[in-house]
Amino acid sequence: MPELQGVGIDQAAAELRGGVMIGAWLFASLLVSASLTWLARRYALRRQLLDAPGERRAHTVPTPRGGGIGIVVVLVLAGVWLLGVVVDRVELAAMLAGLVMVAGVGLIDDHRPLSPFLRLGVQVVAAALLAAGTWHATREPILAGGAFVLAMALTNIWNFMDGIDGIATSQALLVALPIVVLEADAWSWWAAALAAATLGFLPFNFPKARIFLGDVGSGTLGFALAALLVHGLADAPLTHAWLWALPPSAFLVDAGLTLGRRVVRGERFWEPHSQHAYQAWARRLGSHVPVTCAYAGWTIASIVLMAWLGSRDRDTAQVSGFIAAWYIAGAGIWLSLQGKGVPRVKESTE
Repeated sequence: MPELQGVGIDQAAAELRGGVMIGAWLFASLLVSASLTWLARRYALRRQLLDAPGERRAHTVPTPRGGGIGIVVVLVLAGVWLLGVVVDRVELAAMLAGLVMVAGVGLIDDHRPLSPFLRLGVQVVAAALLAAGTWHATREPILAGGAFVLAMALTNIWNFMDGIDGIATSQALLVALPIVVLEADAWSWWAAALAAATLGFLPFNFPKARIFLGDVGSGTLGFALAALLVHGLADAPLTHAWLWALPPSAFLVDAGLTLGRRVVRGERFWEPHSQHAYQAWARRLGSHVPVTCAYAGWTIASIVLMAWLGSRDRDTAQVSGFIAAWYIAGAGIWLSLQGKGVPRVKESTE
């Protein structure tokens, strides 16, 4: 009996130490992000790095940009720290190198506008690094190809969808949460650092933005989420792999359908615009807050659906059917939010 009591005490002590470590990790990530965001705002105001109001923008007063640098620093520091404990250091190192490239070109673009094709070229190299790291860890060509596609897609989607207060940051936070819970290795700690870092930035950006993420932040969030989702897919059975399409569904539906419509219309889809459903809805309501909250509500519902489907003994066809129905419902909401549609903008040919 004394031996059993000793084992119980040791186990409780280990759990307590683990809880303290997790709490310290989250608090440090949040504190560093919040502190650097505050400093970034002061720097942006001093350097006049401001986004001015305009026809294609949702804000009405000049607002500093580049606040996402705090999130970038947290992710890099957390990733470097975890290099010593991950199973495949090459996978994590390749991802971190790609993330730094995406953040770096975004940071430069926040200071002086760059060609979209130059940014795209850097993103291609970064996505290739992520794909190479995925290949090294899994030796799965399909998954490596998927890593490249997903990195390119989410890097740009998070940039496209960062158009009203709080929406890109809150979505990144929510999409990261199931990864924190379901990942079973050191990558879950990195996902936790991402969630805490976005939470540290959010008060500066919502409900009223005092600073924007900037390209340095929005692109980095998309790339980081792509890396986390791909890593989660690596060991997931096919039935559960499809479930990872649910958390980012709000952004995938809005960005995908809006981009598709612009392509069909023959518009320059790579140029800034204000034709997303969330932008049309915010204009009608005259407020960003309910739109950001509604998108958050959809994502929370997506995570609940993910958990429900994952806890049931269902085959791949059933799971994919539920997910297809969810995306069809999202497409219907997208159409209703667009109302009569956004007038086609006559774009410059200069």
